[in-house]
This record gives sequence, C-alpha cells and structure tokens, in this order.
Amino acid sequence: MPYQLTTTAQLSGQVFRPHEIGADQRGRMAELLNQFFENVTREQFEQDLLEKEWVFVFTDAAGMIQGFSTLMRINLMVDGQPVVAVYSGDTIIHPDYWHEMELPKLWGNHVFALADIIHTEKPNAKIYWFLISSGYKTYRFLPVFFETFYPNYRQPTPPQVQRILDAFACYKFGDQYDPQSGIIRFHSSSPLREGVAEVDERRLKNPDIAFFVERNPGHAQGDQLACLVEIDSRNITAAGRRMLAG
Repeated sequence: MPYQLTTTAQLSGQVFRPHEIGADQRGRMAELLNQFFENVTREQFEQDLLEKEWVFVFTDAAGMIQGFSTLMRINLMVDGQPVVAVYSGDTIIHPDYWHEMELPKLWGNHVFALADIIHTEKPNAKIYWFLISSGYKTYRFLPVFFETFYPNYRQPTPPQVQRILDAFACYKFGDQYDPQSGIIRFHSSSPLREGVAEVDERRLKNPDIAFFVERNPGHAQGDQLACLVEIDSRNITAAGRRMLAG
C-alpha cells in the first residue's frame, strides 16, 4: 500500500567521509535501504559505501537517521576533453520526510562548492552529475532544479553529451550498461518495493514522468536509466537558485 506522510518534523543533514560512519549508523542506513528496496544485502551496502568519497546523512529531531546519500568522483578523458562526474550511489529518504528539501539543499551546496575546487585544479574540465534512476521521483529532481539534462523529452541528446554519458556509464557499470537503450540492468537488481514509487495514470500526465517510463520500461524490475547533468550555475532553474541560496 502507498506510504502516507506521518510527520512534519524537520531533518538535519551533515556530510561525512565513509570511515567516519560508525557501525550503528551503517546498520540503520542498511535497514532503511532494505525497507524500500528489494534484494539489498548488507555486503552490497558496505561495498557501495566504502567506494564513495562522501556520505550525506539526515537525522530527525531525535537523532535517528531517516535518510542518506553517497557520492564519488569519476575522472575521464572524452574526445580529448577532461570530464569529471559526481556520481550518486545509494540514496534514500524515509517517505515521512519526502516533503523536506534538506537533501537537495545540502547536496547542491556541496557539489557546487566541489565544482569550484575542481575548476581551480582543472580549468578546462567539464563537470557533470551522473546519476541512475529506477524511480520517477529521482528523475523528477532534474527538471525541478536544472534547465538542461539528458535524456529528456524536450530534445535529443547531443552526440558529444551522449559519448560522455556512455563513457561514465561504461566505466562504472561495464557490460551491465546497454548504450543502445541507456539502461543499466544489474546482474542482481534491487527494485523499489511496492508502494514506494508506482506510476499511475495521473502521474503519466506529467511529460517528464511519461518520458521516464517510456525510456525505462523495466523500472519496476530495477532497471536504471543513466542520466547526465552539467554542473554549471547557468544550468540551474529558479527553484535551484532558491535552494542553493536557502
């Protein structure tokens, strides 16, 4: 059955390095993933966590972890151009807190500050957010906060952008990524549990959601759509600017 909003309490977010996350915290984070994703083992969770550079942890007023997201950098050369991706790994916010904006606020400020550092070190580098989505809620973040992102229903993905997206996806996922469809099919998938992000007729009236479902017809089985967004202040919507300023 669908999850219902049960609280108005606010979340507080902090950024950690993976080694700073204690055993009890990791246990709670793994528990959250298992509540909302199928087939997630503790070993998979630990591997994903240790691979990352940063962990965003969100706690309620009582100090209980109610969400988290992980992040890492990928550095490649594509068409002779240095490209850097910030890649989002395991991410979950308890549905009771879906109405809150602490995750995009903390993530956005961290990533844009990181982009400034990268540009200082590599002035010619292009910086992107590389993410994968098996649920429409994740994909819907893109049009809310960014002017241009790929793939989308508004225009075809430019060939150069597609080569960059393919490069990141092939580097990270190897033969699990299908360049023809832009879909990652994990050897052992972890689909969202029933009731977390079902798509009904009302949702399909939104053109972004309809496009996501068309491009990723196996999303309910855990298939992931590979997406790319340039991290640039000129690529932020008005809502994104308000988020970063807040």
